[in-house]
Amino acid sequence: WTLHLTNITTSLSGHYECSFATYPHGNKAARLQLIVKAEEEQHYVKEVQLNQALEIPCLEDTTSEHLSNYPLKWLVEENGRKEELVSKEPFRPAVYRNGSAWYTRRLHLTSDNALKIFPTKIMDDGRVFSCHVMHHPERVQRSSTTVRVFGK
Repeated sequence: WTLHLTNITTSLSGHYECSFATYPHGNKAARLQLIVKAEEEQHYVKEVQLNQALEIPCLEDTTSEHLSNYPLKWLVEENGRKEELVSKEPFRPAVYRNGSAWYTRRLHLTSDNALKIFPTKIMDDGRVFSCHVMHHPERVQRSSTTVRVFGK
């Protein structure tokens, strides 16, 4: 006997029991505890020279075909404040937010959902760019990258 669960969320954590009657008398039972953990955020550091192009992958070990099936968004964090830069729904063009004048005309979402910044500026140094892929309301994969910009 097998229990198959789909659309896994943290709310499915708990104790499960399977029991059935045996012939001619008695019963069999098995108990288990299921713990569903939220996925941990991956964190990376990327180094780039001033005025060069920087490409930050959304999720390092995930294929672009897999990512294109889910909504995703790119954010930038500075001084504890997060700002959405671009969002992408499956099979739709990317939507660029015009909130930050710092990134106007310097951002591009590549075909494999990486964030391309060109040219890099000194102000990019130390900023944290994060990609959020929404598989389900309770299952969001996150990857963040701290950028280090060096001059010659």
